[in-house]
Amino acid sequence: MQIRYGYDITITCPQPTPLVCLLLAEQARLPDLRAPEAFITTPPDVASSTYLDLFGNRCLRLTAPMGDFSLWGDAVVADSGLPDRIVTHAREVPVADLPDDCLAYLMGSRYCETDRLSQHAWDLFGHIAPGWGRVQAISDFVNQHIRFDYMQARATRTAYEVWQERIGVCRDFAHLGVAFCRCLNIPARYVNGHLGDIGVPVAGPMDFSAWMEVWLDGAWHTFDPRNNARRIGRIVIARGRDAADVPLINSFGPHVLKSFRVWTYPVEEGAAANPAA
Repeated sequence: MQIRYGYDITITCPQPTPLVCLLLAEQARLPDLRAPEAFITTPPDVASSTYLDLFGNRCLRLTAPMGDFSLWGDAVVADSGLPDRIVTHAREVPVADLPDDCLAYLMGSRYCETDRLSQHAWDLFGHIAPGWGRVQAISDFVNQHIRFDYMQARATRTAYEVWQERIGVCRDFAHLGVAFCRCLNIPARYVNGHLGDIGVPVAGPMDFSAWMEVWLDGAWHTFDPRNNARRIGRIVIARGRDAADVPLINSFGPHVLKSFRVWTYPVEEGAAANPAA
């Protein structure tokens, strides 16, 4: 199948402001694109460049002019149309046997305070057999523990605060799931990307989504505490230790979000980017 995805974001800056934006599909999906991702700014002709950050994410670097500034992107990507894999026999890997690049995803981070949640994690999940089933139990618990409320979003809310307040948005679900996994010595990383309502009832206006990936049996596996279901058509934008590593827009100066629109939906063969989207 093919999936069209994109965004239209407008911010207001009181002065020319350098930006680093994580809005592009991950490097691994480039062969699946039907054409290069379209990227347009308003005002036009703002110079931009791309680079890979420490986590391998594709980053846009540019300077927003003073006043209103819009970033618009659009692309069509080929997708298998299959839901996230289920590998119930996947085992946990002892810390001593983990690859070096997994170790960072065992540590506490800005939004995932393993020190404050460790005892809670072992009390809740320590009795469950290690492996896929234990991670699924974490996802089940987080899904049921937190009430989703978009109007209660808070950029500074940490996993421990999510645990206490029992409310949040998808990033909060992901942070608590990631933190619990790390407390149990299971590498887990935060993922940001597009996830349309493919194969499920339409839930409302589109937004970027957050979920987690967990290292089991020598591979990263997708778990989604917010939806707690195997879904079709995830398009990864960025991965990191938590949301602090993968902001959609990181501005080096003040800015105000003025408007925000995201789209993700299946399209017929041969669809192409259209600036009118």
